[in-house]
Amino acid sequence: MRFQDLLAYRKSFNLAMEIFHLSKHFPKEETYSLTDQVRRSSRSVCANISEAYRKRLYPKHFTSKLTDSDAENSETQTWLEFSLHCEYISKETYNNLMTESSEVGKLINYMIQNPGKFGCNQKTSDQ
Repeated sequence: MRFQDLLAYRKSFNLAMEIFHLSKHFPKEETYSLTDQVRRSSRSVCANISEAYRKRLYPKHFTSKLTDSDAENSETQTWLEFSLHCEYISKETYNNLMTESSEVGKLINYMIQNPGKFGCNQKTSDQ
């Protein structure tokens, strides 16, 4: 299996792309603040999932990268909330993105709770 086949990766990648296209319409003065931050955090979610999958030989590393991914997902939700309150996105768009982000969070947490289902070797001791 490739990391690109993981449901959490696919959903987080799609969410990051939605945010990218949406944020193209944010004001220019937000380029190096809100726009950059929401793009970076949303992209980091799937990037950390891919890193976790490659580190699955070591359970603690696997879990660590997934918790990083979960944290980036939470950060993305914060930037989406700012986007809503700054009136850059509609309430409907916000709700849809938050629903997608929550689904990603549930998938990440499932991976954290069930590392063996993702090829994580439970018998290998971490060094």
